[in-house]
Amino acid sequence: MNEAAEAPWSGLRVALVHDWLTGMRGGEKVLEALCRIFPAADLFTLVHVPGSVSPLIEQRRIRTSFIQHLPRAGRLYRQYLPLFPWAVEGLNLDAYDLVVSSSHCAAKSVIVPAGARHVCYCHTPMRYVWDQFDAYFGPERIGAAASAAARPVMSWLARWDRATAARVHRFVANSRHVAGRIARYYNRPATVLYAPVDTKFFSVGADTPEDWFLVVSALVPYKRIDIAVAAARRAGVRVKIVGTGPDEARLRAGASPHAEFLGAVDDATLRDLYRRAAALVLPGEEDFGIAPVEALACGTPVVALGRGGACETIEDGVTGRLVPEATADAFADAMRDVASRRFVRADLRARAEPFSAERFDAGFRAILQETLTANAAW
Repeated sequence: MNEAAEAPWSGLRVALVHDWLTGMRGGEKVLEALCRIFPAADLFTLVHVPGSVSPLIEQRRIRTSFIQHLPRAGRLYRQYLPLFPWAVEGLNLDAYDLVVSSSHCAAKSVIVPAGARHVCYCHTPMRYVWDQFDAYFGPERIGAAASAAARPVMSWLARWDRATAARVHRFVANSRHVAGRIARYYNRPATVLYAPVDTKFFSVGADTPEDWFLVVSALVPYKRIDIAVAAARRAGVRVKIVGTGPDEARLRAGASPHAEFLGAVDDATLRDLYRRAAALVLPGEEDFGIAPVEALACGTPVVALGRGGACETIEDGVTGRLVPEATADAFADAMRDVASRRFVRADLRARAEPFSAERFDAGFRAILQETLTANAAW
């Protein structure tokens, strides 16, 4: 049976909207899944760096906003944050019947035509304007004067972010944690559908765990990679860091010989690193966190901050450790504890299997079918 032909969106003109395309992170893996579900959909984004995302995404017809044409937009797009409302509202979606946004910033605020339906897969409400202002724009980050100047701008963006939530007909959240944030900041309910993890590719190998720890993350302030580096130094262990981002220069400058920055790596290399690491370390509060589930799928335990989405994927003392506070000492203690234990890799992998890509695809199709058939009159 051709499932796509049977679906209620068959024959509809579909647009996908994603905040920006500058690298493959967790949000882009969700976008890949949406590209599978909607093989003919056009893709809209604020900024696209050609070649930065997977071939499945790159082969789409990609349309960008005016941000694309601003100086050094591919590297400095975050500096244009105050312009994002105009950029996202300027995306022309008049030709489409169904809009599916993948949003952690502004994508959920697109304007859809009358009669169209908008389903938003929300990775998180905009962090910097709600509960992560200090991590991005605090005085210790950008200086007292710049922080004071940024505060009214971020307050204005928060009001805009809340007001434009009404443009979404149905929210889908990547975790119960994010569903709670959607309810708190947007006063909207959200259906929880965990993000997809390629549990077929990320699998247990024959490697024996080694004596170093792994971080897989975008190098941005709220991920708190500095805690992982300091914890490794206190524990007397090495940590390998996979990822790139605007915090890289600062982290490198403050790192010790215990930390090795690997930059971006391909999937095969990442799988090899997962299999060989003593544990994956996540010191920041995650919205969901695809990396810990990938690690579990490879039979590797996880040391994560005991807040946010990690509490929905990691069981303390069973699949790793949930650390009660975001301090280097607390993480160093947890890293030592995990290194002293023996985990059964097959048991860890079993905890990852409910987060498979197949489960996500089936769940999202069911949500779409329910949403569209409930509004069949439109």
